[in-house]
Amino acid sequence: MRQGIHPDYVEATVHCSCGNTFTTKSTSPSLRVELCDLCHPFYTGQQKFVDTGGRVQRFADKFGASAETVVQKDAAAKEARRAAHEESVTAARLARAERERIEAEEAEKAAARAPKAAAVEAAPVEEPVVEEAPVEEPVAEDAAE
Repeated sequence: MRQGIHPDYVEATVHCSCGNTFTTKSTSPSLRVELCDLCHPFYTGQQKFVDTGGRVQRFADKFGASAETVVQKDAAAKEARRAAHEESVTAARLARAERERIEAEEAEKAAARAPKAAAVEAAPVEEPVVEEAPVEEPVAEDAAE
């Protein structure tokens, strides 16, 4: 450490505005303070919270109702999911009914075609006569010479 540049560190007497006096170490031999551990409201339990400018009320107005809003949003989302489920169930029922109606129509058409198909099968089928053309034998050119 450099010599001669540091202040002396001596015992200091601290005097509080409440009348309390105690000693500590400091670079000044005496100190005067407004609050000490015997008169500070936090340490004495006499602390009062002062709401300056309605800060607590403004905070409650801004964020206090957020819990209620969250509950309402959850209820709305649940209702939307329930409505979507009911809509999908209704759509599935309608699709099934439409599919069954189409299958019934196809069955009726098939039943209407069945007598015609039976008549066609019962009719004798004439097989076409295929005449075979006579096969000509190739003429050997070597034998003719």
